Amino acid sequence: MSNTLIRFFRTKIYTAIFLLVVILFIGVIGYMTISGYSWIDALYMTVITMTTVGFGEVLPLDYQSKVFTIFLILASVVIVGYALSVITEYILSKNDIEELKHKKMQKKIDSFKNHVVICGYGRNGKQAARKLDAYDRPFVVIEKNKEVESRLQLDGVAYVIGNANEDEVLLQAGVDRASCFISALPNDADNLFVVLSTRQINKNINIISRASQESSYDKLKFAGANNVILPDKIGGDHMASLVVIPGLMEFIDNLSIVGKSNINIEEVAVEKLFKNNGKRTIRDLDLRKKTGCTVIGYKDENGEYTVNPEPDLNLAPSSRIIVLGKPEQIEDLNSEYDIE
Repeated sequence: MSNTLIRFFRTKIYTAIFLLVVILFIGVIGYMTISGYSWIDALYMTVITMTTVGFGEVLPLDYQSKVFTIFLILASVVIVGYALSVITEYILSKNDIEELKHKKMQKKIDSFKNHVVICGYGRNGKQAARKLDAYDRPFVVIEKNKEVESRLQLDGVAYVIGNANEDEVLLQAGVDRASCFISALPNDADNLFVVLSTRQINKNINIISRASQESSYDKLKFAGANNVILPDKIGGDHMASLVVIPGLMEFIDNLSIVGKSNINIEEVAVEKLFKNNGKRTIRDLDLRKKTGCTVIGYKDENGEYTVNPEPDLNLAPSSRIIVLGKPEQIEDLNSEYDIE
C-alpha cells in the first residue's frame, strides 16, 4: 500500500514539475519575443517574477511587457502554489504513511457487514483466520501487539491495531454489525472482559471464546459467550482417541473442511432446500439421488442435534442438516441449491 501511495504522490510531483517547466519556458520565450531580452535576461526576469522576490526588472517594461508580466505572475502563483503543496504533502506523507495505511484499512473495514471479528492473532487466531479465508468469509483481526502488524500485512488480513478491552477498538473492527466474534486471547481474564464488552455492544452476535482453564468455562458462558473452546482439552482428547479408536480418528482427520473447493462435509439451512413453507422430510429431499450426498445429522430450531436422522423426520423452519459426500458431490449440492 505504501508503494501505491508513493507512486501516487510522485505522479503529482511530476505533474507539478512539468507545469513549472512549461511556465518557465513560456516566460523566457515571452520576454525574448515581446521585450527583446537576451535569453539570460529573459530567464532572470521569469525566475524573479515566478518567485515574487521583488527585484527590479532588467530593463524598463513597455505596455505589452507589463501585460505579459501580469499574466505570468498570476499563472506562476497558481502553479508554484500547487507545486509547493504537492511537495509538502509528499514529505508529510512519508512521515505519516502508517496513518494513511490505517485510514485506507479502516475504510475497507467500514464496508464490512455480517463479518467475523477475531480478537488476537496468535496460534488459535491465525488458524481461525486461515479457515475463514478458505471459506471466503470476510473477517477483521484485532491485535494489540504492533510487532504483529507486518505479519498481518503479509497475510493480507484486514486488521485493527489496539487493545480489545477498549470499546472504541471493538467498534473500529465493526463488532456492532458483525455476525460472529472469536476471542482467541491467551489470558482468560482478557477473554472474559472482551466477551462482556462485545455482548454489551451487540446483543445478537455469536461469540466464541478460547479458555485455558476449565474453571473459566462457566464464567465465559455467563459473560455472554455462546461457545467456549478449551484447546488443551481438545488436543488431549484427540491424542487419546488416536490410541483408543485410531482408525475412526484417522477417518475423521481425512474429512476435509478447509475450503470450498475440497470439503467433504457441509451444513445447509432447510430454507435453502425448499422453495415453499410446506412440511418436508429428509426423504423428500432425495439428496442421495440428486447429488450423491448423504444426510448424517440434523440440527433442529432449538439447536438440538440428531445423528443419522430418520428419512421421515420433518424438517422444521430455521433448522439445518449436515451432509457428507465427496468434494465434487458437495459442489453439486451447492450448485443445485445455490448455496454460497
